[in-house]
Amino acid sequence: MENFDFFEFSGDNIAEKLAYDAFARLSFTFTKEHLEKILEAYNSPDASDNDRYVCACILKNAVIASKGIYPLCQDTGIANIFGWTKSKIEFTSAYSGLRKGTEKVYEDKKLRFSTSCPKNFWEEYDPKNNMPPQISVFSGDCSLAPLPPFVSRSPENSVSFIFCAKGGGSSNKTTFIQGTKAYLTKEKMSSLIKEELSHFGTSACPPYTIAMVAGGLSPEQNLLTVKLATTGAYDDLTYEPNDTAFRDRELEELVMKTASETGFGAQFGGTQFAVNAVVIRLSRHGASCPISFGVSCSAHRNLKAVLTEKGFYLEKTVSDPMKIKGIEKAVSSLDDNKDSSDVHINTDSGIKAVLEALKNLRPGNRILLSGNILVARDQAHARWKQMIDGGKELPEYCTKYPVCYAGPARTPEGKVIGSFGPTTAGRMDSYADMLMSRGAALVTLAKGNRSEYWRDSCRKYGAFYLGTPGGIAALIASDYIREQKIIDFEDLGMEAVRLVKVENLPCFVITDCNGNDFYAGDALNGK
Repeated sequence: MENFDFFEFSGDNIAEKLAYDAFARLSFTFTKEHLEKILEAYNSPDASDNDRYVCACILKNAVIASKGIYPLCQDTGIANIFGWTKSKIEFTSAYSGLRKGTEKVYEDKKLRFSTSCPKNFWEEYDPKNNMPPQISVFSGDCSLAPLPPFVSRSPENSVSFIFCAKGGGSSNKTTFIQGTKAYLTKEKMSSLIKEELSHFGTSACPPYTIAMVAGGLSPEQNLLTVKLATTGAYDDLTYEPNDTAFRDRELEELVMKTASETGFGAQFGGTQFAVNAVVIRLSRHGASCPISFGVSCSAHRNLKAVLTEKGFYLEKTVSDPMKIKGIEKAVSSLDDNKDSSDVHINTDSGIKAVLEALKNLRPGNRILLSGNILVARDQAHARWKQMIDGGKELPEYCTKYPVCYAGPARTPEGKVIGSFGPTTAGRMDSYADMLMSRGAALVTLAKGNRSEYWRDSCRKYGAFYLGTPGGIAALIASDYIREQKIIDFEDLGMEAVRLVKVENLPCFVITDCNGNDFYAGDALNGK
C-alpha cells in the first residue's frame, strides 16, 4: 500500500476511529500530488500575475492549515463516505461507527456545521453537528458506479473507502444533461464542453479539478461516477476502450485547453482555471446518453483509506508543505512582491468615504481593505427581507459597513475567528434593489461572477462589488482578521450577522459603480 500510512487498531470502534482520523487529516492537509499541481499552475509560463498571486495564496493557506488549527476552507463540507467491501468483512455494524467518528471530528476540530435539516417542507433548523453524513457502501465489486482501480488493488478481507468533504460551492457546479447519440460527435462535444466550462465561473474557487462523464446505464450511474471522478477515484483508470469505463485522453486535453481559454484563470483572470481533467466514457442505453460535469475546488479534500482486520490504511498527505521544493519561494512572493501601488481603503470613515475611494478604480484593480465589515449571507438576507415585507426598517448596521458574504468555521480555542472565506455572490443577487435603495449593500465582498441584474443595480445606485480570493480561509483568519463579534441573529449559527475587523484584506474590484464588470469585460482577458 504505497502512499498510505498504516495504523494498527482493533476493536468494535475501528470504523469510528477511521472516520475521525480521515476527516481530521483531509480537513487540514493536502496530498503531495495536489500541492504540486497548484505549484505547477503558479510556475506556468503562461500564468497571469493574478494567477500566480492566487496560487501563492492557496499554497500559503495550505502551510497555515497544516498546523491543525485552521481548516483549509471555511466550508468544511458535507461528509461524504464511499466504501467497497471485499470478501469476509462484515460491515453492517460499522455504519454507526462511521457516523459517530464523523460527528465527533466535526465537533472536536471546530469544523463548520453547514447542514440544514427540515422541520417541514418549507422550514429548516440547524442540527448543530453537521449530521447526517452521506454514507454509500457497496458489496464487493457490485457498485452502481465503476469500481475505482485502487479498490481492486486493496488486500483481501478489507473495505476500501473514499472520504470526501464536499463544500456547497463545488457541489452546486454539478450539471446533468439527459442527451442522446447526437451528442457523440467531436463537434457537438467540443461545443458542449466550451459552454459548460463557461458556466462554472469562479464561485467554486478555482483552480479546479474538472470531471466529465458521458454515458451510463442510468442517470444515477452517470452522476455517481462524475462525483467519484472529482474525488480522484479514477485518476489511474485505463485509457484503453472497454465496455465498463475508460478515460479519454484527447477529450481531457480539450477540457484543459478550453479551461485555459475561458480567461477566468485562478479566479481573477488568466489561464490557470484548471489543474486536472478526468473524462470518462461509460456504456449506455441506445436511446439515452447522460452527460454530466462536476468540479472539485482548489480545496481538494478527498482521501482514500482501506480498513482491514488488523487496522487501517490512510492515504498520505503533506504535514509540512514548505518541504516541497518551490513552495517556500511561491509563498515568499506574497511578501517579496507587495505592490506599493495597491490602494489602501479603510472603512472606518463610513460607507460614503469608501465609495469615494473606489470611484476612480477599474475592474481588476487590487485593493487592501481595512476596518470593520459586516458579515452576512443567505439566511440573514432572508430575514432582512422578512422585516421589510412586514413593514419594518432595516437594522441601522446594514447601511454603515461593506457587506461580506461569508459563514466562518467555528472558532478554535484562543483564536479570534475560525477559517473565514467568501461565499458565492450570486445567491444574494435577488436582494439588490431591496437593499441598495435603502442605502445598504453599496459595497459588497464575496466570490464569483454576478448577474446582469446586480450589475444594473450597481449602475443605478453607484455601488461596487469586490472579489476576495476563495480557497484561502485559513490564511484570511490567521493574517487578516483582528476582531469579530456577533451582532444579530445568533441562532443562525455560522450564518449569524457579524461585525469583523480586517487589516489589509486583499480584494479585487469586480463590478464598479458604472456597471462595468471584470468577468464580463476586457479586463478578464488582460486587455
